[in-house]
Amino acid sequence: MTATGTARAGDPERGTLDKAAGENFPVAPFFLPKDWRTDLVAVYGFARLVDDIGDGDLAPGGADARLLGVSPAEAEDRLLLLDAFEADLDRVFEGTPGHPLLRRLQATVRRRSLTPEPFLGLIAANRQDQLVTRYETYDDLLAYCELSANPVGRLVLAVTGTSTPERIRLSDAICTALQIVEHLQDVAEDLGRDRIYLPAEDMKRFHVQEADLAAKTAGASVRALVAYESQRARELLNEGAPLVRSVHGRLKLLLAGFVAGGRAALRAIAAAEHDVLPGPPKPGRLQLLREVGVTLRGEG
Repeated sequence: MTATGTARAGDPERGTLDKAAGENFPVAPFFLPKDWRTDLVAVYGFARLVDDIGDGDLAPGGADARLLGVSPAEAEDRLLLLDAFEADLDRVFEGTPGHPLLRRLQATVRRRSLTPEPFLGLIAANRQDQLVTRYETYDDLLAYCELSANPVGRLVLAVTGTSTPERIRLSDAICTALQIVEHLQDVAEDLGRDRIYLPAEDMKRFHVQEADLAAKTAGASVRALVAYESQRARELLNEGAPLVRSVHGRLKLLLAGFVAGGRAALRAIAAAEHDVLPGPPKPGRLQLLREVGVTLRGEG
């Protein structure tokens, strides 16, 4: 078991929050006000835990299931766990939740007057992951991202008190782009879970079969497909980038970090010649910092 896995088995809350270090972009960087960091970490904890439930990545031992009131005999039933998690979310808004990450979230919900909808969207996305493993069209994928990614950006705006309809629109574009980038980085890992987030219509267009995604390295058709989807993500990032210029101070730097994280990951994919099958191409810290500067200058 990894160090994180060991921590998760003994302390489900700490183990979940430790995963923040592996994200493409900073979750709650040091330069933010302490109260923002506290609340963003609480939101991250929720999002990370619901993804771990949906992916079957909870630590051995069943600690999370027990905290949600699920018996060891039923702890492998992801849909049942998601139902229990949603019931515990209800207690965030009225009552006392059983899971420590949701008790942490309750303070944030009250302090920021957050509504249940974005949290319910993230749960719905993970339910969908149990039932839908292929996406026929790009529009189908965008509808999934509306549940799986966009609520996170909306929560960041709500926590920082900067939500407006236009900022939400721009944030949605950024979050959808980041989700697509993550899917491109994780093609091999997702296939191992019997999931493909590359639209089937695009696979057909580029003459890519599912068996091609199981190879150790990508052939020309797979690389062309990844390049095509990368360009779509890049365009979405560019569409959403004006969000950075619409705010000021430390929030501007945080949002620039989100956009830069996506752009740097796309550059890493391009540097790997769009061969994502050996493992997720990851940008270096220097590349990320360069992209932050480009984004802050309104370039890109």
